[in-house]
Amino acid sequence: MTDMSNSKASLGWAIHAITGKWGWFVALGVGELILGGVASANLMAATLASVLVIGATMAVAGIFQIVHAFSVRGLRGFLLWLLAGIVYAAAGAIILYDPILASFTLSLAVCAFLVVAGVIRIWAGFHIRPAAGWRWIVAAGVLTFCVGVMLVAAWPAIGLWLLGVMLVVDLIFQGWGFIAFGIALKTRASRHSSQPATV
Repeated sequence: MTDMSNSKASLGWAIHAITGKWGWFVALGVGELILGGVASANLMAATLASVLVIGATMAVAGIFQIVHAFSVRGLRGFLLWLLAGIVYAAAGAIILYDPILASFTLSLAVCAFLVVAGVIRIWAGFHIRPAAGWRWIVAAGVLTFCVGVMLVAAWPAIGLWLLGVMLVVDLIFQGWGFIAFGIALKTRASRHSSQPATV
């Protein structure tokens, strides 16, 4: 009971601490909306930017993994750590060398992932039957599966803009989410400031 009351108090304190920062959340949301608008103006550039970020991240992560492998050279599995780091760094380097080919490959991987995720959701929905809401899970799985199949059928024509569209959608939804959160914090702060102080 004490742990629960302590966690509620700490959560309340955290919310109170960020209430005064509502403007930063709104500004962050507006910034993400602007970036989403800029990215939507050139989906190919947005796709290539996404791919380059992925490639750079993989290359750096691979280098760190290689360094880590040499730091634990005396332990079992050194060669596996080293091989994984080399593969990761090499994949990142290939993406950076040819981001257009990488965008086609990654977009096909996304399409395949949607198909597989749809099948898994359909299976999960039927598996939990007759629990309430199982039909919604199946319906979501069917929708995901159909979108994945349509995208696979449209590949490779979508290869140069699919990741850009995903980036734009993510930026827009995230931006509106931060704006809504900031406004909610401002409303909460206004409501608490208008309440009379208790003696």
